[in-house]
Amino acid sequence: QVQLVESGGGLVQPGGSLRLSCAASGSIFRIYTMGWYRQAPGNKRELVAEITMGGSINYADSVKGRFTISRDNAKNTVYLQMNSLKPEDTAVYYCNADVLRAAWERSTYNFWGQGTQVTVSS
Repeated sequence: QVQLVESGGGLVQPGGSLRLSCAASGSIFRIYTMGWYRQAPGNKRELVAEITMGGSINYADSVKGRFTISRDNAKNTVYLQMNSLKPEDTAVYYCNADVLRAAWERSTYNFWGQGTQVTVSS
């Protein structure tokens, strides 16, 4: 099995910054795309940012220029640096990963972390 453990959430004032981390562990041969999603109360879960193993990046329009996603392939870890935070960024943030568990497997499996709360409020 594969576990994704997020950290770094919390309460921050508008305009502030937070850095989220997500470490993957377990039966991992290779991780393809890693990403961050968020879900606010009453809303659907939405993509925030994703990064491929090769470093290609995709951001939601609402976070472009404020958030930066990065990953350390050697540590199976993905990061989300969040700057200029706004109250509308308040949500539970979830880590996601597409994992090839063994070299002989033909398909990847998708895993989710347990989520970390980010609250932006004065």
